[in-house]
Amino acid sequence: MRFLPGHILTADLTYDDVFIVPNRSDVVSRFDVDLTTGDGSGTTIPIVVANMTAVAGRRMAETVARRGGVVVLPQDLPAAAAAEQIAFVKSRHLVADTPVTLGPGDSVSDAIALLPKRAHGAVVVVDPSDGNAVGIVTEAACHGVDRFTRLSDVADRSMVVLPVHTDPRAVFDAITEHHLGVAVLTGPDGTIVGVLTRNGALRAEIYRPNVDASGRLRVAAAVGINGDVVGKARALVQSGADLLVVDTAHGHQEKMLDAVAAIARAEVGVPLVAGNVVSAAGTTDLLDAGADIVKVGVGPGAMCTTRMMTGVGRPQLSAVAECAAVARSRGAHVWADGGVRHPRDVALAVAAGASNVMIGSWFAGTHESPGDLHFDRSGRAYKESFGMASKRAVAARTAGDSAFDRARKALFEEGISTSRIMLDPDRPGVEDLIDHICSGVRSTATYVGAATLDALHERVVLGVQSAAGFAEGRPLPTGW
Repeated sequence: MRFLPGHILTADLTYDDVFIVPNRSDVVSRFDVDLTTGDGSGTTIPIVVANMTAVAGRRMAETVARRGGVVVLPQDLPAAAAAEQIAFVKSRHLVADTPVTLGPGDSVSDAIALLPKRAHGAVVVVDPSDGNAVGIVTEAACHGVDRFTRLSDVADRSMVVLPVHTDPRAVFDAITEHHLGVAVLTGPDGTIVGVLTRNGALRAEIYRPNVDASGRLRVAAAVGINGDVVGKARALVQSGADLLVVDTAHGHQEKMLDAVAAIARAEVGVPLVAGNVVSAAGTTDLLDAGADIVKVGVGPGAMCTTRMMTGVGRPQLSAVAECAAVARSRGAHVWADGGVRHPRDVALAVAAGASNVMIGSWFAGTHESPGDLHFDRSGRAYKESFGMASKRAVAARTAGDSAFDRARKALFEEGISTSRIMLDPDRPGVEDLIDHICSGVRSTATYVGAATLDALHERVVLGVQSAAGFAEGRPLPTGW
């Protein structure tokens, strides 16, 4: 990464402060760009979902890993719950999406409650006697129907049922031919394995899943710096976690360095991520302690109030660039955590040297995030999100403390406890957002003349722009 001649840097920069200069390019198509990262995470796209309770659950984890990213499960999960979620993700199919299933005797109200849990928008009605699919119920089929109606009365039995190993292109063709939105994929005994939509079939040809050595989807897990850190880390790895993220708001502190060093000495056998920091010194100390990947970012997150409360933090582009330079000089890596609002921000983080980009709140407003779907007065769908240093998150993490200690800790917060994240009608699922982001990053690479993410970092030329320059780049869909 370099800057245009004459663009003298007199201040730290955010993503909004810069632009990318197009280069001469021999990369003909965005599909010629390889988005694989080389930091040991296994990701085939540079996307990590943040370990936020309102974002990172098992549905999110399987869906993102199927498209090549990885999700970090939150540190406040009890050990048994973490093990259960990891096992769930590991058991998921690499192509077929996990179905939402109900029986013929279940009601329309049951289907309405479950439909928002998955972006494919269908409930498969399964015969409990043999596990075979007998019909599909969509949201449209539930409109205007009494909520106590049995699903056997509204299920569409003209569904496409195909063996699970059917080529995705053939699944796409069958769905298109029958003017349906989803196909049911079954195992050799006829029992349902999963479902695949038209877009899912297309994505199966574009993305490569993030899988472990046994061919199972990868998932990461976070651990804090308090208590038996090594014991928690070992338990998560034994449960199947593929990466460990040692996570605290202030990563450049002695307690953090001690925790990282202790886990590194334990040789748990998976890559170790640690953060957050924003300086060369912080990066160096975490790497010296034993981290393989350093997480960069203090204060840029949408749910974070750290900078306004404390004045502590640093503009994210400059922080990533400085920390990545240190890490790369030692053969290590950084993840850019926070501050992502547009696909361009992901491309700029990679250009600055990040191997992966961590996203939180943007993904909270999707079908796959753990929260329930709500509707505001105008009928717009939304989900609630909250920061991991907010009163709400602190209360969840300290549930085992005494009432006095819980109340005392709740006095200090650096995050938003409740925020409405609207579902984008055009991109209501996390896969829709992944398409949106990866399309942008791939196009960035073609403009730069880079066929890989490393080449993007090496070839990119940045310029510094005014606020008006950034505003000029915004589309005006409604005109002037």
